[in-house]
Amino acid sequence: MARVIAYIDGFNLYFGLRSKGWRRFYWLDLVGLSRSLLKPGQELQTVHYFTARIRTNGRNDEDLRRQNTCLEALSTQTDLYLHFGHYLEKKRERRRCGTQWLDYEKKMTDVNIAVRLLDNACEDRFDTALIVSGDSDLTAPLNLVRSRYPTKRVVVALPPGRHSVQLTRSAGGYFTIGEDKLRQNQLPETIIRADGFILTRPAHWR
Repeated sequence: MARVIAYIDGFNLYFGLRSKGWRRFYWLDLVGLSRSLLKPGQELQTVHYFTARIRTNGRNDEDLRRQNTCLEALSTQTDLYLHFGHYLEKKRERRRCGTQWLDYEKKMTDVNIAVRLLDNACEDRFDTALIVSGDSDLTAPLNLVRSRYPTKRVVVALPPGRHSVQLTRSAGGYFTIGEDKLRQNQLPETIIRADGFILTRPAHWR
């Protein structure tokens, strides 16, 4: 069996779903989804999920609660590993009127994916790497893996609404994740943590 490791760019996937108006699919079973994308003769080893905890701005308490619930639910999954970047506070300004405001820019996700991908390739942990992202910033690490480890395949699974010509040209193959795969791979409505606490799918995502 060919060994597969999935690397999921959490925010690229989220914004792809958001662009389609598909918040009903946010409660995703990432291990189930990754396994559903495999071909015959492939076996899923692990799933690495890369994201960042959103920062409070005084207006997003509900968003924080929903994200925390989702991350706790994902942390109960076997063979799923969570990797966190961070948000950097950045001042922005509207040129025409000079209005300024604080915004937050996601940092470290691309670097974390690249480091994990290259480390796993070096240690011969996979035969095929499945990259769930449409971010062109991942082109360089994909090229490096394919040139340094020519026997290994790198396949890109594009989230809905996301695409990068540069990234897909660097992959050994690519496809777009269909709505049916998202619908078929949702977490249970309630999940019981090891300590007995019950996590419930946010009503806003139904």
